[in-house]
This record gives sequence, C-alpha cells and structure tokens, in this order.
Amino acid sequence: MSLTSHLSELRKKHESLSGKIEVEQRSPGSDDLVVADLKKEKLRLKEEIERVAAQV
Repeated sequence: MSLTSHLSELRKKHESLSGKIEVEQRSPGSDDLVVADLKKEKLRLKEEIERVAAQV
C-alpha cells in the first residue's frame, strides 16, 4: 500500500469516527466511557495521519 493510499484510508477512518462520536453524544444516556474511547482512537488516528503526511 502506498503512503498516499494509506493516508487516504486513515482520513476515512478519522471521519467515520467523527460521525460515530457525534451520534453517540446525541444519544440519550450515552456512555461517557465509550465516547472517551472513540475520542482517544480519533486522536491516535490524527497523530498517525500527521506522521504519515510528513513522510509523503
């Protein structure tokens, strides 16, 4: 997989997590731990996106 395609996939996953977080936060009785885990994963992806983007 090229770095460009890897970067594209990471960005898609990041955007998908954004949607999941928004849905979870709008849900009544949403679990704060689930939201926190999703946000941590989103941050991890963002950091990886920045790392890969620096190599391209």
